[in-house]
Amino acid sequence: MRIERVQTFLVSPESHTAGMIGGKNWLFVKLTTNDGLVGWGEAYTQLDRDVAIERHVHEIGRYLIGQSPFDIKHFTSMTFRDFAGLRGSMDLSCAQAGLEQAMWDLAGKALGVPVYRLLGGACRERIRVYANGWYGGARTPEAYGEMAVAAVAQGFTALKFDAFPGPWRSFVSRDLERAFVANVRAVREAVGPGIDLLIEGHRRLAPMHAIRLAREIGPMDVFWYEEPVPVDNVSALADVRRHAPMPIVTGETLYCKSDFVPVFEQRAADIINPDVCSCGGILELKEIAAMAEPYYIAVSPHNYNSTSIGLAATVQAAATMPNFIITEYFTNFAATSALISTNTLLPEAGYIALPDRPGLGVDLDEMALSEYAYRQYSQRGFPSPGQEN
Repeated sequence: MRIERVQTFLVSPESHTAGMIGGKNWLFVKLTTNDGLVGWGEAYTQLDRDVAIERHVHEIGRYLIGQSPFDIKHFTSMTFRDFAGLRGSMDLSCAQAGLEQAMWDLAGKALGVPVYRLLGGACRERIRVYANGWYGGARTPEAYGEMAVAAVAQGFTALKFDAFPGPWRSFVSRDLERAFVANVRAVREAVGPGIDLLIEGHRRLAPMHAIRLAREIGPMDVFWYEEPVPVDNVSALADVRRHAPMPIVTGETLYCKSDFVPVFEQRAADIINPDVCSCGGILELKEIAAMAEPYYIAVSPHNYNSTSIGLAATVQAAATMPNFIITEYFTNFAATSALISTNTLLPEAGYIALPDRPGLGVDLDEMALSEYAYRQYSQRGFPSPGQEN
C-alpha cells in the first residue's frame, strides 16, 4: 500500500453564520492510497497564517507520494532533518501534524484497529474534557457568570477562560488587574465549588503581574493558571511557578521535544499542553508526554482545532498517556464540526468515550466541506500609539 495523493481542504467554520465563532479557519489533510484507502488529518491554523500552512502541507506532502503510510517515524524525522534542515517552525510543525495524523488514520484503517491500539494500548476508557469557547462576547463579570452557568448546564465539569480585558500587553494597570480578578470571582460564584476553573493567560504578562494575580485568585480554588508569561523566557515562567499557589501550565507554543527540555529541567511548569495539530502529530505528542512522565509533569493537550479530526487525534493519543489529566473542547466549534464529519466524538458529563472504530474513528464529508468555503478574515485592528495605556 502506497500513498498516491495529497489533498487539502481549507474551510471556514463560520461560512453559514454571522460574525466570528472562533477567529480561525480549519485545515484538513486527506491522503489517498493506491488501493483507495483514505486517511484524514488536521493542521493547526492561525489567523493570517492559514494559507502559508496549507502551502507547507503540499511542499512536504510531495515527499510522501509513493511511500508507505506505515513509515510514520521515518517521515517525521525526514521532515525535520532533510526537508527543514534541522530548523523547525510553527508552520512546519502544523503542516507535518496534519500529514502525520492522516498516516495514522490510514494505518489504523488498514489494520482494522483504533490508532491508540497501535500506540501501546489505552490507559483509560474515557477522556475528560474541559469547555472553552463558551465566553465569547463577555465584557462584564455578570456576563462571564451567566455564560459559565450555561456551559455547566451542557454537562461540563471544567471551564477554561481568559478573564483579562483589553489587548495583550506585558505591563498592565491595576484597573485591568482588578477586572481580571472580578471576572474570575464572578465565574466561581456563579458555578459554585464543584466546577474546575482553568485560567488562561495567553503568555501576556510580565512576572510581577502574573505572580500578583496568581495570589489574588488563589483563594478561588483555581485548577490551573495557563501560560501567565511568555514561554520563551523559561526562567521567568519558573519564577511564577515558585510563587503561584496553583499549578502552572505551558506548552501550546512549543512545537517539538527539544523545546520542552528546558521547561522540564527548570521545573517551570506542573502541566504541559502541546497541541497534536501543531507539535508535529500524534507520535510527537506521545513522545513529549513520555519525556514529562519521569519529571512528574502532567499532560493536558491543547486543542484549538475542530471537534472532528483534531479532537479525534487528541483522544487517540491521550488514551495512551499515563500522565494525561484533561483535554480541550471548543463548544463554539461543535455544531459545524458535527455537520462536516461522521461519527463525531461528543462529550457526555464532561467525558468522551474512546471510539472503537478503525483509525482515528472520525471521517469527513467532502460534500459538506464544500459548503464551508475558505474566507480570509479582515485585517485585525491593531491599537495605535495613542490608544496604548
